Amino acid sequence: VLSLACHLALEETVLPVGAGQWLAVLGLGLMPVGAAFYAWDIGVKRGNIQVLGAASYAAPLLSTLVLIAAGVAEPSLRILAACVLITGGAALAA
Repeated sequence: VLSLACHLALEETVLPVGAGQWLAVLGLGLMPVGAAFYAWDIGVKRGNIQVLGAASYAAPLLSTLVLIAAGVAEPSLRILAACVLITGGAALAA
């Protein structure tokens, strides 16, 4: 309820325009995002929660590496420092 109130008070609501954008939203919910939530649920219920928590630190690191590999982002010392800090946080959490 609080997040809805903050959204309405502070943000502009943007809805998909047209069938193509609605299909994209549906596709994201059914495939990558939906599958991620399903896999996370299985991991929490059946897996080692400490390993799962530490491995979750890898998501921003992997997405950054994919962006660099795709040419969308460029490697920099700032990104290297972030990667080192993420890896250190995962090691500390494990």
